Amino acid sequence: MTTASKNAQQGASHRYRAMRNFIQSTDDTVPGKLEVTKEGIVHDMMAPVGPHELTTAHIRKRLERVIPEELLAHTGEPDVEDESEGIMRRPDLMVIAWADMDVPGSFDPRTLVAAVEVVSRSNPDNDWVTKVRDYALIGIPVYAVFDPRTGTGAVLTDIHPTPDGPRYATRKDFVYGEDVTIADWTISSEGLPLYGS
Repeated sequence: MTTASKNAQQGASHRYRAMRNFIQSTDDTVPGKLEVTKEGIVHDMMAPVGPHELTTAHIRKRLERVIPEELLAHTGEPDVEDESEGIMRRPDLMVIAWADMDVPGSFDPRTLVAAVEVVSRSNPDNDWVTKVRDYALIGIPVYAVFDPRTGTGAVLTDIHPTPDGPRYATRKDFVYGEDVTIADWTISSEGLPLYGS
């Protein structure tokens, strides 16, 4: 490694730690979620109640009926973090083993079985564009997106290398009402709420 590339890497790591520290210092004082992406801090002003939270609750309950006992459909903290990539995210729902939750600090994204996001009305590109890129980059093997704006979604799998870094190779789109397969388990998307006009 050249001195210039080592200095650039140290600068990026310092920048990431500064953003992470800022987010942690503002926790519970800023509405919504603050996360770190490759571009910097993103602020998702999701509504704390309503169709977003109801969708997440439905998906969690449906997944917990079909996943094995050693796994949990988790909807809380902490974040998932890959400091080497400069990414810290908090999925709406994570399928993770109970044993992999017993860690200090953030979850290792590579221990997640799947991440599920419910598209925010205020910032849909965060779920449909930057998280698609970031979740593949940090090694989350399955990423499911439910979009209450349109009553559609997609499940992305099969991370593979590309010139721009790891990306999902397979995308299976669905319409609300259809069965959705997330990793090894299939749930219904029937009756999920939509955002009103």
